Amino acid sequence: MSISQAFDAQQTVCANPATGEVTGYSPINTPEEAREALRRAQAAQPVWAALPLAERMSYLLRLRDDLVDHADAISATISQDVGKTRIEALATEVLPSALATDYYAKNARRFLKPRKIRNGSLLFLNKRSRLYRIPFGVIGIIAPWNYPLGIPIHEIVPALLAGNTVIFKTAPETQKVGRVIERMMQAARLPEGVFTHLNLPGAVAGEVLLEPGHHVDKLFFTGSVPVGKLLMARAAETLTPVSLELGGNDAMLVCPDANLERAVNGAIWAGLQNSGQSCGGVERIYVHQEVYGPFTQRLKERVETLRQGPDVQHNVDIGAMCTERQIRTIQRQVDDALTKGAAILARVTIDPAHAHAQFYPVTVLINVDHRMELMRQETFGPVLGVMKVRDMQEALELANDSSLGLTGSVWSNNTSAAVALGRRIQAGVITINDHLLTHGMAETPWGGFKESGIGRSHGKPGFDEMTQPQVVTTELLPFARRNLFWHPYDATLYAGLKGALQLLYGHKFGERWRGLLSFAKLIPRMFSY
Repeated sequence: MSISQAFDAQQTVCANPATGEVTGYSPINTPEEAREALRRAQAAQPVWAALPLAERMSYLLRLRDDLVDHADAISATISQDVGKTRIEALATEVLPSALATDYYAKNARRFLKPRKIRNGSLLFLNKRSRLYRIPFGVIGIIAPWNYPLGIPIHEIVPALLAGNTVIFKTAPETQKVGRVIERMMQAARLPEGVFTHLNLPGAVAGEVLLEPGHHVDKLFFTGSVPVGKLLMARAAETLTPVSLELGGNDAMLVCPDANLERAVNGAIWAGLQNSGQSCGGVERIYVHQEVYGPFTQRLKERVETLRQGPDVQHNVDIGAMCTERQIRTIQRQVDDALTKGAAILARVTIDPAHAHAQFYPVTVLINVDHRMELMRQETFGPVLGVMKVRDMQEALELANDSSLGLTGSVWSNNTSAAVALGRRIQAGVITINDHLLTHGMAETPWGGFKESGIGRSHGKPGFDEMTQPQVVTTELLPFARRNLFWHPYDATLYAGLKGALQLLYGHKFGERWRGLLSFAKLIPRMFSY
C-alpha cells in the first residue's frame, strides 16, 4: 500500500478497551505534515542545543511538575486508552515518569560532562584528549501502546536534555495519551519545533522518518521483532542508527529454597499486571520439583481471588486487553498448548456483562513444555505457563531456550547463589526475588539480548544513546614543526620507531636501553626544518 493510500481515513477513533466506549477522535497527519515537522525540528535543533544546560533542565523540570499536578487526570487517560487499572497507570507510568524526568534532569550535567582521556603511552605525552557527548540532531521515537507514557518518557526526556529535538509517534490505540504528552510539552513551554507529536500509521511513520535525503538522525522503536527488523533494514539505507526494544518471553526460575509466598505474589504481579501486556513481564515459570506442588497450589488459590473487569472505583486487580488482535494471538497460543497436553490450573471468571469489552480471562497452564507456542513465543497477555524441572540447571537451559532475552528472575533465599544462577540467564535485565520493576528505576539500564533488541534505555547507558562521542585531541607542543613520524622518511626514523617498541616491550634491560637510545634520536626531528 502506498503512503497516500494509507490516509483515506482522516482520524483515529479512540475507545476504552474495558468498556467499548468511544472516548474521542485524533486527526491523522499526512506524510507532508510529517516532513514539515521534521524540517521544523531540524531548524530548531541547533538553537535548542546552544541553550545552557541549566535552561534545558528548567523546561524538563516543569514537565515533571505537570506530571505531579495532573497525576489523576493522566492516570485516568492511560486507563481509558489501554484498559489497565488507574492504580497500574499511576504505579507503572505516571510515578516512574516523574521519577525519570527528575533523575535525568539532575544527572544530565554529569552525563554530558567532557571527560579527560588518559594517555596510554609515553609516545603521546605531548597530546591531551577529551571526550565530548554531542547530540545527534533530530531523534525519532515510535512508542508502543502497552506503556504509552512510561516508555516514551525515558526516551523523550534524555533526548531533549542532551540537546536533540524530538519527533514522537505514539500508537493509534493510545492517541489520547499521545495528546496528553503533547499538552505536557506545551505546559513546559518548549520552543517551537523542539517537540512534535504525530499521529501516523506505523508503516507510514517508518517510511517518512527514514526517508532517504530527509530523515531523523536516530530512531528509537519499541514494538515487535518483525517490525523492528523492517525498520532496521530501512534505516540501513541511510546508515541511520537505531535503538530497538523488541519484547521478551521472560523466564522466572523458582529454587527449592525460595520464599514461595513472595514468589507466587511476584509471579502474579509481574506476569499479570497490565493484563500481561509487558515486554519484561513473567511469561514462563520453571519450578524446582521439590516445591512444584506447594507453589502451584498457592498460585491457583491466589489467582482465583483476582478481580478482572473495568476499573470503576479501584475495585479490580486486572484490566482489559488493549487490542482484539492480541486477544486472538493469546487464544491461539492457549489452544495450541491445550491440544498438546497442557491443562488449566486456574482461570478467572469474567462477568458476562463485560462480554462486549476486550477482556481475556487470567489463565494459568500446567503440563506445558517447549513444543508449545506459549513457551516459545512472546505471549503478551494474562497467561502463565508453569513447568516442573528436575533441578536449576534444567531450569536455566529451558530459560535460555529462546530467541528472546529481555529479562529473567531467580527466586531463592540464597542471594549469592541466585545471583550466580541469574548471571547465566541470557537476558539483559536480571532480578533476584523480584521481576519487571526495574523499568520503573530510571538509574538501571533497560534492554535485552538476542532478538529482544539493540541499544539501551535508562541510566547513563540510556542517556548516552542520545549522543555521539566526539574526541578532541590537542597538541602540548604547538611550536614543534612536526610529529616524530611525519615526513621525510629515512632509516633513522625506522630505527627510532623500532626502538620505541623495544623501549616499551623489550624483555631485557639492555634491549630497552638500546631502544631508548634509538628513540631519543628522533626528538630533534620535531624541531628541525
